[in-house]
Amino acid sequence: MDRACREHGAFKVRWRSKARWSPSFRFPDPKQIQVERLGRRWGRVKLPKLGWIRFRRWSRALGGVIRSATVSRKAGHWFVSFLVDDHAVTPERHAMPDTAVGIDRGVKAAAVTSDGDVHDRSFIRAGEAARYRRLQQRLARARKGSTNRRKTITAMNRIMGRVSDRRTDFCAQTACRVVARNALVGLEDLRVKSMSASASGTAGAPGVGVAQKRGLNRAILDKGWHRLELALSSAARYTGTTVVKVNPAYTSQRCSACGFVSESNRESQAVFRCKNPGCGHTAHADVNAAVNIKHAAGHAVSACGDLGASRSTKQEPISRATGRTSKTARSAAPGIPAP
Repeated sequence: MDRACREHGAFKVRWRSKARWSPSFRFPDPKQIQVERLGRRWGRVKLPKLGWIRFRRWSRALGGVIRSATVSRKAGHWFVSFLVDDHAVTPERHAMPDTAVGIDRGVKAAAVTSDGDVHDRSFIRAGEAARYRRLQQRLARARKGSTNRRKTITAMNRIMGRVSDRRTDFCAQTACRVVARNALVGLEDLRVKSMSASASGTAGAPGVGVAQKRGLNRAILDKGWHRLELALSSAARYTGTTVVKVNPAYTSQRCSACGFVSESNRESQAVFRCKNPGCGHTAHADVNAAVNIKHAAGHAVSACGDLGASRSTKQEPISRATGRTSKTARSAAPGIPAP
């Protein structure tokens, strides 16, 4: 904090919120850390300056040499996590090298694969949602800095802590199943932080569409798009799977059978019907998008994502001096190949 104030000034430092901060501290010296199992669910750890501390719910064996330990507080409980070296090496080749899959992330279903598998679950129960709503109302009436307000925040954190744990578990299990069966995984290159940013209304009409955008933001964050991406990247290290992020433009409007692109192809959230007179391909909209993502993985395309009959306004920038496409546009991310 002192260095930040000296380098940037006290008025530019972003102070940590006392209400949203979860305290944690790490012990980096493995020579001063000892772990013993006391029973099936109980164990104890010896940490510097703290001595022996008992902990319960030993989830699994450490499986390696301890490198560090981190003590953190979450939802009113203290946790200890160990960083271990399991000596695992990423295999040079996947067990099934000729397999590939595309994953489409959505707000109705968390993840839909090109094989037709739908991965989704509810992370909060009806009773928890009702209780959380009542706690929000109680928080609005509580006086700032009071003991009742602190108790209410702790109760809310317990509910959201369980929801967050379920979401983390779902993403980890889904990622393990996907990378175990596929050597190549295609994902849309989504900027989740920008997509879930707060809306302030349209230009010239403040407040218009804010409620709808708020609902969309909650749906995106509830499905854990970014957490699933991190889980896939982490699990891929143990199987040798390659995770490729492709350009998401027009993946939901392009027919995976003939390549025809039109906004009218997607009739509803779940129905995709190709309007090309010579095709007429019908499929689940998310599965069709996942197949397009699978086809696009590993194929470099131009920054012009429009594959329709008309000329797109998203055309690559042309250099006035040479009349050619700029280097920035030619080095675009992989995406749907042009026909």
